[in-house]
Amino acid sequence: MMLFLQTTLNGLVLGGLYSLAAVGFSLIFGVMGIVNLTHGVFVVAGAYGALLLFRHLGIDPFIAIIPIGIVLFAIGYAYQRTIIHWAISRASLVASLVVTFGVAMILRNLMQLAFGPDVQTITPSYSFTSIALGPLQIDLVRLVALGASLILLLVLALVLARTQFGRAVRATAQQPLAAELSGLSVQRLHGLTFGLSAALAGASGAIIGIVQPFSAASEVAWTLNAFIVVVLGGIGSPAGALVGGLLLGLINAYTAQYVGPSLTTAMMFLVLVLMLLVRPQGLLGNSFGESR
Repeated sequence: MMLFLQTTLNGLVLGGLYSLAAVGFSLIFGVMGIVNLTHGVFVVAGAYGALLLFRHLGIDPFIAIIPIGIVLFAIGYAYQRTIIHWAISRASLVASLVVTFGVAMILRNLMQLAFGPDVQTITPSYSFTSIALGPLQIDLVRLVALGASLILLLVLALVLARTQFGRAVRATAQQPLAAELSGLSVQRLHGLTFGLSAALAGASGAIIGIVQPFSAASEVAWTLNAFIVVVLGGIGSPAGALVGGLLLGLINAYTAQYVGPSLTTAMMFLVLVLMLLVRPQGLLGNSFGESR
């Protein structure tokens, strides 16, 4: 019984990271209809940014979330207003799939040239500290990472639900033509949404860097994880990303513990296929799709 509870706890902690890493991917998919294949690059770039700030300036990865988020917000905004916008306006949404795939490959190779192919980790002084929750043990860094992920998801949910920017984003997602006729700058809102997605991906990367090893090549896995989380939880809402991420974390933990660590990816794809067959809109559905 203790083994099952410990595995469940580990899965929930891992799922919190998956949720934060995927929420930006879900937001872009829900608002703009774009499958952003460069999403994993933003996650890994955040991890490398946190690594550089920790090694050279001694900045804790959790504090590094702020400058990394600001930088990646600006990069994401410029990326959407130039390359993504040009691709969509001159072709179609499908073209953005090819463009983001190509840009992801270019950026992955640039990161390999800059940082090398070796796996990296960020190890602050509290990395190996664990605390006891009754008979259960949990790493302090994983617990703090879960708390930071939940706080950022809550902030995003409040921004989307309570602020003028959030209402404008939801209006743009539901009825872009009506939003534009009402005076909203849809293109600017798309750029801001993309920037927000990149900032959240970078923040998740800074946290992931102290929990898991990473390399430039791992961007593929994080894009794939984000896609599976969106399929499981639903499109466009922090709640959907949270549900999908926690479910994916539990699937990983239970498979690794009771089936075999080498079969976690196969189990993820099996659940992905089953979900697409049974409930393709995800457990919580498309939060922006009802009015379209």
